[in-house]
Amino acid sequence: MRPDRPLLRLAGALALAAGLAAPSFPLRADGPREVRVAAAADLRFALDEILAAAAVPGVSPVVTYGSSGSFFAQIENGAPFDLYLSADAEYPRRLAEKGLADGEVFLYAVGRIALWVPNGSKLDVAALGVRALLDPSVRKVAIANPRHAPYGRAAEAALKSLGVWEAVSGKVVLGENVAQAAQFVESGAADAGIVALSLARSPRMRSAGRHVELPLASYPRMDQGGVVLRGARDPGAARALRDALLGPRGREVLREYGFFLPDP
Repeated sequence: MRPDRPLLRLAGALALAAGLAAPSFPLRADGPREVRVAAAADLRFALDEILAAAAVPGVSPVVTYGSSGSFFAQIENGAPFDLYLSADAEYPRRLAEKGLADGEVFLYAVGRIALWVPNGSKLDVAALGVRALLDPSVRKVAIANPRHAPYGRAAEAALKSLGVWEAVSGKVVLGENVAQAAQFVESGAADAGIVALSLARSPRMRSAGRHVELPLASYPRMDQGGVVLRGARDPGAARALRDALLGPRGREVLREYGFFLPDP
Protein backbone atom coordinates (compact mmCIF):
# COMPACT_ATOMS: atom_id res chain seq x y z
CA MET A 1 0.00 0.00 0.00
CA ARG A 2 1.66 3.21 -1.17
CA PRO A 3 0.37 6.79 -1.28
CA ASP A 4 -0.65 8.21 -4.63
CA ARG A 5 1.86 11.07 -4.86
CA PRO A 6 -0.15 13.38 -7.19
CA LEU A 7 -3.13 13.02 -4.90
CA LEU A 8 -1.01 13.73 -1.84
CA ARG A 9 0.28 16.91 -3.45
CA LEU A 10 -3.27 17.96 -4.32
CA ALA A 11 -4.51 17.21 -0.82
CA GLY A 12 -1.59 19.04 0.72
CA ALA A 13 -2.51 22.17 -1.21
CA LEU A 14 -6.13 21.82 -0.24
CA ALA A 15 -5.22 21.31 3.41
CA LEU A 16 -3.10 24.41 3.43
CA ALA A 17 -5.87 26.39 1.78
CA ALA A 18 -8.32 25.20 4.41
CA GLY A 19 -6.01 26.16 7.22
CA LEU A 20 -5.49 22.61 8.44
CA ALA A 21 -1.75 23.00 8.76
CA ALA A 22 -1.80 26.54 10.07
CA PRO A 23 -2.66 27.96 13.48
CA SER A 24 -6.41 28.07 13.88
CA PHE A 25 -6.21 31.06 16.23
CA PRO A 26 -4.09 34.04 15.18
CA LEU A 27 -1.38 35.55 17.30
CA ARG A 28 -2.50 38.61 19.22
CA ALA A 29 -0.32 41.62 19.81
CA ASP A 30 -2.14 43.06 22.81
CA GLY A 31 -0.39 40.91 25.37
CA PRO A 32 -2.42 37.75 26.20
CA ARG A 33 -0.38 34.72 27.14
CA GLU A 34 0.02 32.52 24.05
CA VAL A 35 -0.33 28.77 24.39
CA ARG A 36 1.00 26.74 21.49
CA VAL A 37 -1.19 23.66 21.05
CA ALA A 38 -0.34 20.58 18.98
CA ALA A 39 -3.73 18.95 18.39
CA ALA A 40 -4.78 15.76 16.63
CA ALA A 41 -6.49 16.43 13.30
CA ASP A 42 -9.74 14.81 14.43
CA LEU A 43 -10.22 17.76 16.80
CA ARG A 44 -10.20 20.27 13.94
CA PHE A 45 -13.79 21.45 14.37
CA ALA A 46 -14.60 20.40 17.93
CA LEU A 47 -11.62 22.12 19.54
CA ASP A 48 -12.19 25.33 17.59
CA GLU A 49 -15.74 25.38 18.94
CA ILE A 50 -14.64 24.62 22.50
CA LEU A 51 -12.00 27.35 22.54
CA ALA A 52 -14.39 29.88 21.03
CA ALA A 53 -17.13 29.05 23.56
CA ALA A 54 -14.90 28.76 26.62
CA ALA A 55 -12.56 31.67 26.01
CA VAL A 56 -9.98 31.70 28.79
CA PRO A 57 -9.33 35.29 29.95
CA GLY A 58 -5.82 36.44 29.18
CA VAL A 59 -4.92 33.34 27.16
CA SER A 60 -4.50 33.22 23.37
CA PRO A 61 -4.38 29.66 21.96
CA VAL A 62 -2.31 29.08 18.83
CA VAL A 63 -3.46 25.69 17.53
CA THR A 64 -1.76 23.54 14.90
CA TYR A 65 -3.62 20.44 13.72
CA GLY A 66 -1.91 17.35 12.36
CA SER A 67 -0.89 13.76 12.86
CA SER A 68 -0.43 12.67 16.48
CA GLY A 69 2.59 10.54 15.61
CA SER A 70 4.27 13.34 13.69
CA PHE A 71 3.72 15.72 16.61
CA PHE A 72 5.19 13.12 18.97
CA ALA A 73 8.38 12.99 16.91
CA GLN A 74 8.55 16.77 16.68
CA ILE A 75 8.13 17.21 20.43
CA GLU A 76 10.79 14.57 21.09
CA ASN A 77 13.10 16.71 18.99
CA GLY A 78 12.34 19.95 20.79
CA ALA A 79 9.38 21.44 18.91
CA PRO A 80 8.15 24.45 20.95
CA PHE A 81 4.65 23.34 21.90
CA ASP A 82 3.04 23.94 25.30
CA LEU A 83 0.07 21.55 25.18
CA TYR A 84 -0.21 18.28 23.25
CA LEU A 85 -3.60 16.72 22.45
CA SER A 86 -3.12 13.31 20.86
CA ALA A 87 -5.54 10.90 19.21
CA ASP A 88 -3.61 8.09 20.90
CA ALA A 89 -3.00 8.41 24.64
CA GLU A 90 0.11 6.26 24.30
CA TYR A 91 2.06 9.10 22.70
CA PRO A 92 1.73 11.52 25.67
CA ARG A 93 2.43 8.61 28.03
CA ARG A 94 5.69 7.98 26.22
CA LEU A 95 6.58 11.66 26.45
CA ALA A 96 5.91 11.54 30.18
CA GLU A 97 8.19 8.51 30.50
CA LYS A 98 10.91 10.49 28.76
CA GLY A 99 10.53 13.36 31.24
CA LEU A 100 8.97 15.71 28.68
CA ALA A 101 5.68 16.27 30.53
CA ASP A 102 4.74 18.88 33.11
CA GLY A 103 2.17 17.01 35.17
CA GLU A 104 0.12 13.92 34.53
CA VAL A 105 -1.27 12.62 31.25
CA PHE A 106 -5.04 13.18 31.01
CA LEU A 107 -7.67 11.40 28.94
CA TYR A 108 -10.20 13.61 27.19
CA ALA A 109 -12.10 11.42 24.70
CA VAL A 110 -12.52 8.04 23.01
CA GLY A 111 -12.43 8.28 19.23
CA ARG A 112 -14.72 6.60 16.69
CA ILE A 113 -14.50 6.17 12.92
CA ALA A 114 -16.94 6.38 10.03
CA LEU A 115 -17.14 5.73 6.32
CA TRP A 116 -17.90 9.03 4.55
CA VAL A 117 -18.94 9.69 0.94
CA PRO A 118 -19.88 12.96 -0.78
CA ASN A 119 -23.44 13.85 -1.71
CA GLY A 120 -22.96 12.92 -5.35
CA SER A 121 -21.95 9.34 -4.54
CA LYS A 122 -24.31 6.52 -5.48
CA LEU A 123 -22.88 4.21 -2.83
CA ASP A 124 -25.44 2.97 -0.31
CA VAL A 125 -23.17 3.19 2.73
CA ALA A 126 -26.10 3.10 5.17
CA ALA A 127 -27.15 -0.34 3.94
CA LEU A 128 -23.80 -1.85 2.99
CA GLY A 129 -21.26 -0.27 5.31
CA VAL A 130 -17.69 -0.93 4.17
CA ARG A 131 -18.92 -3.52 1.67
CA ALA A 132 -19.99 -0.53 -0.42
CA LEU A 133 -16.28 -0.09 -1.13
CA LEU A 134 -16.38 -3.32 -3.20
CA ASP A 135 -18.45 -1.52 -5.84
CA PRO A 136 -16.46 -1.35 -9.12
CA SER A 137 -17.07 2.39 -9.31
CA VAL A 138 -14.87 2.92 -6.25
CA ARG A 139 -11.34 3.62 -7.46
CA LYS A 140 -9.79 5.41 -4.48
CA VAL A 141 -10.41 5.01 -0.74
CA ALA A 142 -8.79 7.58 1.53
CA ILE A 143 -7.49 6.86 5.02
CA ALA A 144 -4.89 8.50 7.23
CA ASN A 145 -1.39 7.06 7.11
CA PRO A 146 -1.30 4.18 9.63
CA ARG A 147 2.41 4.68 10.21
CA HIS A 148 1.86 7.78 12.33
CA ALA A 149 -1.89 8.52 12.44
CA PRO A 150 -4.03 6.65 15.00
CA TYR A 151 -7.13 7.04 12.83
CA GLY A 152 -5.26 5.42 9.95
CA ARG A 153 -4.43 2.42 12.12
CA ALA A 154 -8.06 2.19 13.19
CA ALA A 155 -9.24 2.38 9.55
CA GLU A 156 -6.88 -0.37 8.44
CA ALA A 157 -7.88 -2.56 11.39
CA ALA A 158 -11.58 -2.09 10.63
CA LEU A 159 -11.18 -2.93 6.94
CA LYS A 160 -9.32 -6.11 7.88
CA SER A 161 -11.76 -7.06 10.63
CA LEU A 162 -14.77 -6.51 8.35
CA GLY A 163 -13.27 -8.68 5.62
CA VAL A 164 -12.68 -6.19 2.80
CA TRP A 165 -9.02 -5.25 3.20
CA GLU A 166 -7.66 -7.58 0.52
CA ALA A 167 -10.20 -6.31 -1.99
CA VAL A 168 -9.69 -2.59 -1.31
CA SER A 169 -6.05 -2.28 -0.21
CA GLY A 170 -4.97 -1.55 -3.78
CA LYS A 171 -7.37 1.39 -3.88
CA VAL A 172 -6.16 2.98 -0.66
CA VAL A 173 -4.55 6.43 -0.75
CA LEU A 174 -2.95 7.86 2.36
CA GLY A 175 -3.37 11.29 3.86
CA GLU A 176 -0.81 12.74 6.22
CA ASN A 177 -3.55 12.83 8.86
CA VAL A 178 -7.26 12.08 9.09
CA ALA A 179 -8.29 15.62 8.15
CA GLN A 180 -6.26 15.38 4.96
CA ALA A 181 -7.85 12.01 4.19
CA ALA A 182 -11.22 13.72 4.48
CA GLN A 183 -9.97 16.46 2.13
CA PHE A 184 -9.19 13.78 -0.46
CA VAL A 185 -12.85 12.80 -0.57
CA GLU A 186 -14.24 16.32 -0.32
CA SER A 187 -12.10 17.39 -3.29
CA GLY A 188 -13.04 14.39 -5.45
CA ALA A 189 -9.53 12.92 -5.34
CA ALA A 190 -11.00 9.83 -3.64
CA ASP A 191 -14.44 8.24 -3.87
CA ALA A 192 -14.83 7.43 -0.18
CA GLY A 193 -12.89 7.73 3.02
CA ILE A 194 -12.68 6.29 6.50
CA VAL A 195 -12.41 9.30 8.75
CA ALA A 196 -12.93 10.38 12.32
CA LEU A 197 -16.60 10.41 13.27
CA SER A 198 -15.94 13.86 14.75
CA LEU A 199 -15.08 15.18 11.28
CA ALA A 200 -18.01 13.41 9.61
CA ARG A 201 -20.35 15.04 12.14
CA SER A 202 -18.98 18.54 11.62
CA PRO A 203 -21.44 20.96 9.98
CA ARG A 204 -19.25 21.27 6.89
CA MET A 205 -18.98 17.54 6.21
CA ARG A 206 -22.59 16.80 7.15
CA SER A 207 -23.76 19.28 4.52
CA ALA A 208 -21.33 17.90 1.91
CA GLY A 209 -21.96 14.18 2.31
CA ARG A 210 -23.21 11.31 4.41
CA HIS A 211 -21.62 8.72 6.65
CA VAL A 212 -22.09 5.49 8.51
CA GLU A 213 -20.27 4.70 11.73
CA LEU A 214 -18.14 1.56 11.69
CA PRO A 215 -18.63 -1.06 14.41
CA LEU A 216 -16.64 -0.33 17.55
CA ALA A 217 -15.64 -3.99 17.75
CA SER A 218 -13.88 -3.77 14.37
CA TYR A 219 -10.93 -1.70 15.61
CA PRO A 220 -9.02 -1.21 18.86
CA ARG A 221 -10.37 1.27 21.40
CA MET A 222 -9.03 4.75 20.69
CA ASP A 223 -8.28 6.44 24.01
CA GLN A 224 -7.27 10.03 23.30
CA GLY A 225 -5.05 11.85 25.76
CA GLY A 226 -2.99 14.94 26.29
CA VAL A 227 -0.32 16.51 28.43
CA VAL A 228 1.09 19.90 29.33
CA LEU A 229 4.67 19.80 28.10
CA ARG A 230 7.81 20.44 30.05
CA GLY A 231 9.29 23.68 28.84
CA ALA A 232 5.88 25.27 28.30
CA ARG A 233 6.35 29.02 28.34
CA ASP A 234 3.37 29.44 30.66
CA PRO A 235 2.31 26.12 32.25
CA GLY A 236 -0.55 27.82 34.09
CA ALA A 237 -2.05 29.11 30.85
CA ALA A 238 -1.63 25.70 29.22
CA ARG A 239 -3.41 24.06 32.15
CA ALA A 240 -6.22 26.61 31.82
CA LEU A 241 -6.82 25.47 28.22
CA ARG A 242 -6.65 21.85 29.33
CA ASP A 243 -9.31 22.58 31.95
CA ALA A 244 -11.53 24.24 29.33
CA LEU A 245 -11.34 21.05 27.25
CA LEU A 246 -12.13 18.86 30.25
CA GLY A 247 -14.82 21.16 31.67
CA PRO A 248 -18.60 20.89 31.20
CA ARG A 249 -18.76 22.89 27.96
CA GLY A 250 -15.78 21.08 26.49
CA ARG A 251 -17.26 17.67 27.28
CA GLU A 252 -20.61 18.74 25.84
CA VAL A 253 -19.03 19.76 22.54
CA LEU A 254 -16.93 16.59 22.34
CA ARG A 255 -20.06 14.52 22.86
CA GLU A 256 -21.89 16.45 20.11
CA TYR A 257 -19.07 15.62 17.70
CA GLY A 258 -19.40 11.91 18.40
CA PHE A 259 -16.70 11.25 20.95
CA PHE A 260 -17.25 8.94 23.87
CA LEU A 261 -16.08 10.53 27.09
CA PRO A 262 -13.89 9.03 29.79
CA ASP A 263 -15.02 9.38 33.38
CA PRO A 264 -14.29 12.92 34.66
